[in-house]
Amino acid sequence: MLKQILSKLPQKSQKYDSLDSARIDSSNRTSNSGNGVQSLWLEWRQWSPIYFKDVSNLQKQNLFISKLNLCCDVSNFSDPDKTTAELDLKRQTLIELVDFVSSGSAMFNEPAIAIMCKMCAVNLLRVFPPKYRSNSASGEAKDEEPMFDPAWYNLQLVYDLLLRFISYSSLDAKVAKKYVDHSFILKLLDLFESEDPRERNCLKIILHRIYGKFIVHRSFVRKAVSNIIYRFVFEIEKHNGIAELLEIFGSIISGFSVPLNEKHKMFLS
Repeated sequence: MLKQILSKLPQKSQKYDSLDSARIDSSNRTSNSGNGVQSLWLEWRQWSPIYFKDVSNLQKQNLFISKLNLCCDVSNFSDPDKTTAELDLKRQTLIELVDFVSSGSAMFNEPAIAIMCKMCAVNLLRVFPPKYRSNSASGEAKDEEPMFDPAWYNLQLVYDLLLRFISYSSLDAKVAKKYVDHSFILKLLDLFESEDPRERNCLKIILHRIYGKFIVHRSFVRKAVSNIIYRFVFEIEKHNGIAELLEIFGSIISGFSVPLNEKHKMFLS
């Protein structure tokens, strides 16, 4: 009886021992395939049943990177070819990733940092359609109902992952700054034009965490936010995220040490 049980163990371990190479090959095929969406769906069906609790600690990091890579696909809710099962499966994968990072088990080495930033960029950094709300003829603002993005339930999970990533205690800012760079920050600032107040609130929290985590980016963040506010005052009539950006400014200014240094005096002048 014992011999029969032991004879089955290599088959089970082989499934997970081959995870590292199989997942890397699978990710490369997805990125190079012309039919990427279909390949991604097939990969999810194959690999999503593998949970972090089912693999050893040594294999969890590779599974983490693999699941992040699988989520590098935009959830287009207006695409009729996207099935509910596909969207639900991606959501479940994102939930599992959030739980894994929240547990403190993730290791953000450079490959993990790179794929995390790529996944967040693919899902979050987007161009909004032209505004179709017009101002009243008298110039007075209308009492408009906020618009809610139908993709928010997935976007919220990606924002949650990004926030936990930026706030991760063991994250090496010297390595992460290569990926959370000026271009990434500017594109995050562009998202403050979102019509969805929930998204703008998430962005406010994340930008504040970036300011606190990446000291090297602080001067750039202050200048970039200032440029948006100046443009709002002198060039454009409306910006959806001005209130949130002013909140960030207030928090930044309240954190200045006294007496003010010359750099902070120039910023306030």
